[in-house]
Amino acid sequence: MRYSRPPLNFRMSVVAILAVTAIACFSDPVLAQVKPSATTVPKKQRATRVVIDTVRREPMSETVPILGRFIAQKTGPVAARVAGAVGEFRVAVGDHVNEGDVMATLIKERLVWQHNLQKAEVAHYTAQVRTKKREVKLLTQELDRLKTLRRSPAFSQARLDDKVQQVSVAESSMAEADARLLMANADLRLSAINLHNAEIKAPYAGIISRKHTEVGAYVGVGAPVVTIIDHQSMEIEADIPAPRMAGLSPNTIVSAVLENRSPIKAAVRAIIPEENPRTRTRAVRFTPNFGAVNSTLASNQSITLLIPTGSARAVVTVHKDALLTKKGKRVVFLAKNGKALIRHVSLGEAIGSRFSVIRGLEPGDMVVIRGNERLRPGTPITFGKKASQARTDRGKSADRVDPSSKYGKVQ
Repeated sequence: MRYSRPPLNFRMSVVAILAVTAIACFSDPVLAQVKPSATTVPKKQRATRVVIDTVRREPMSETVPILGRFIAQKTGPVAARVAGAVGEFRVAVGDHVNEGDVMATLIKERLVWQHNLQKAEVAHYTAQVRTKKREVKLLTQELDRLKTLRRSPAFSQARLDDKVQQVSVAESSMAEADARLLMANADLRLSAINLHNAEIKAPYAGIISRKHTEVGAYVGVGAPVVTIIDHQSMEIEADIPAPRMAGLSPNTIVSAVLENRSPIKAAVRAIIPEENPRTRTRAVRFTPNFGAVNSTLASNQSITLLIPTGSARAVVTVHKDALLTKKGKRVVFLAKNGKALIRHVSLGEAIGSRFSVIRGLEPGDMVVIRGNERLRPGTPITFGKKASQARTDRGKSADRVDPSSKYGKVQ
């Protein structure tokens, strides 16, 4: 079967129909496509809300943790001041006593009667002194009469001389009686002290940690009765290695951390000038300042001291929340002219909640610490309402000690 081409007039009619259809499509505003105008304004990008912090320069000293212990300034056994049997105990182990509280009493009967005996002796010698004074007065009167008879024929020089000697002997006896009275008064005072010391009182406030005797036991002079620990007057003692002593001097303030992770401050009170030849350490005493920290302390309780290894130096620090890692490098976002600019940084030691900066930042630079994870270079940013408060909080957190940091702290 042979194929026959359509007539020429038919082909021209199809072409004309297609041309008319194309013209109608381009002239219809609904069907026509509108080309984008070159003057169309792009939509404005919204600014990201962030929180910023200031890069600052501050003194820093490297520290090392040293384990110390609390030492009670007043602790030890309370001894009996007079011998006798224990008649009563008024305290038990763990009781709190105030200064002057009676803790135990000895049996007092013998001491009471000794005191009464001394009172009687004082009265006896007082009467003797009174008698001797009257004897001296009597002999003095007789001596005066003999002196008035000096020009009389009945005057005897021998009797006058004897009377003078009798007066001297009486005066000596009166002086001896005065001395015996003083001795009796001294014995009376000693017996009163012994009677007073039969009550064993607390020399200072504290906690009873041990009882050395019991009711009915006989104690001698100086025998321990109870042991008291003054838990209100604690100080810290630490054995510091000799190479670490360069950063310590009296009144130096150091940071410390209690066992419950509460940070406190302590001041160097004294450096003991004696070195342990085995450990090459020296004992240092610190006065703690607990501030608002409320903690129950015990003798020999452990505490971690952050001892400076040398003198402080000024370093530039940045908050740890400003740091990001991009392609294996440390970067931060700077807040400048309302935009986020990326900056590569080189860091040093960790200092609590901050890092020291070797290069890349200058004091006064504003870095983003909240919202920086979603930023891109050049992103418009705006500071949130808590930006100023965040800067204050960052400053406070820099003063707190991070016990996990082995490098140091910011003073």
